[in-house]
Amino acid sequence: MSSIFINDVMAVRSAILDRNAALRNVASSAVSVGSPEGAGAKFEAAMNTVLGKADGADSVVGPGSTQGISAAGRAEPGGFTSTLQTQLQKINEINARAGKLTVAYERGEEVDIAKVMLARQESSIAFEATLQVRNKLLSAYKDIMSMPV
Repeated sequence: MSSIFINDVMAVRSAILDRNAALRNVASSAVSVGSPEGAGAKFEAAMNTVLGKADGADSVVGPGSTQGISAAGRAEPGGFTSTLQTQLQKINEINARAGKLTVAYERGEEVDIAKVMLARQESSIAFEATLQVRNKLLSAYKDIMSMPV
């Protein structure tokens, strides 16, 4: 039986919250920098510190890994992106299985009603968790976009 583990969802949530907090710290330290000449160097140092923290023990990818970021700053498959895609595929499979069980029950096939109800409830919970992750991602994106540069 395919299912979503709460530890996976919580790890993704923790990584999002850590990176969001780190970006806020970088933005606040970049705003508080006094001289324009030293701003670039201090900003780079702060970003390196943030990226080091983001790839720490609570990171989804792992400590010191650059698997999720390329030299151009584009996301590569492997880190957060692949984890999110894998979880979305699992949720889609859960939803499809619940739909198949429901259709089979409605046709009058030998399907236990408890199995149908459990599959539908599992599908509902998975969808709600996905919706919450999407809302958190959207909120983090809006926070990042509204930060002064």
